[in-house]
Amino acid sequence: MTYDIAFIGTGPEPENPVWGESAAMAYRHAEGYRERQDCRIVAAADIVRENVAAFAAEFDVDEDGIFEDYEAMLDAVEPDIVSVSTPVPTHAEIVLDCIESGVPEAIHCEKPMATTWGDARLMAQEASRRDVQLTFNHQRRFSPVWREPKRVLEEGAIGDLRRVEVGTSTLLDNGTHHIDLAHMYASEAPVEWVIGQVDYREEYVKYGAHNENQGLVQWAYDGGVQGIATTGFGEDGVGVHHRLHGTDGVIEVTPWSEAQARVRRDGEGWETLVSGVENAAAVPPAIDHVVECLRDGVEPECSARRALSVTEVIFGAWESARRRGRVDLPLRVDDNPLEAMVESGQLSPEPVEED
Repeated sequence: MTYDIAFIGTGPEPENPVWGESAAMAYRHAEGYRERQDCRIVAAADIVRENVAAFAAEFDVDEDGIFEDYEAMLDAVEPDIVSVSTPVPTHAEIVLDCIESGVPEAIHCEKPMATTWGDARLMAQEASRRDVQLTFNHQRRFSPVWREPKRVLEEGAIGDLRRVEVGTSTLLDNGTHHIDLAHMYASEAPVEWVIGQVDYREEYVKYGAHNENQGLVQWAYDGGVQGIATTGFGEDGVGVHHRLHGTDGVIEVTPWSEAQARVRRDGEGWETLVSGVENAAAVPPAIDHVVECLRDGVEPECSARRALSVTEVIFGAWESARRRGRVDLPLRVDDNPLEAMVESGQLSPEPVEED
């Protein structure tokens, strides 16, 4: 079988990304699909005509596959798989429209899920109800930098896992990757509670969504494993992307630009597991996984159900800051607690002066 692939939101060409506004992730998704014999890129839609035209030229999309309106594209092309790479506040509306159209069998959306907890839940709910495979691009799961630590952890290299420490810049934008990886290390165990605090004194809106400047979050998995995350730019925090504490040793994934993973068994020195792997290299394997799970009818590792658990920790941490107390899950709010605190004046970030 050959799958017809369409894109919503191409962004500008990747040679000229506008970080915080567009990272041209559609191009990275498309590179993964292009390498597969069972996928054919047939259409793309973007509200900026010149952007979608450039994307079409790069990936050999015919003129009749170029659209500015994604709903018109769905009607005309009827793709099997849709990749969504638009700003975060648009994810829910676009994904829900795709689901309700009854056209695609699968939707692969950029992370994070949405800007409100209610929208994130609704996306996952409707995809399940309509039997549409909905996934989110937590592609780092497929990088050997994070995959190899999972393998040696499961082999018992550090005994039983006790705590996962996470260091990241923000909870929503970058932290969605790193909390997802923490969940992977904790064998996708349900999270029981979250407690957190944030500082937001300087406005930081990335891809259309607010992000705190600095934060500290703790959570507990069913079974006893603990999670802790520190966020912030220029802050040491836990000093790594991930540190896995076991009964018999430690595994670390370091935060350098070319990440590496290493293990230290009790009584021994550090042993390098993986080094020199770039994050972008994980996107094609993630696309492979999405397509192969659709073909085989199995739940993807980056499914909406799993992404929802990650999102619940993020919004749960912000809700904890709003309540000034621990939040027991399930999370029973619909809004975005960080944005609500900004709108109410409880948090008053100063706008950043443009150069």
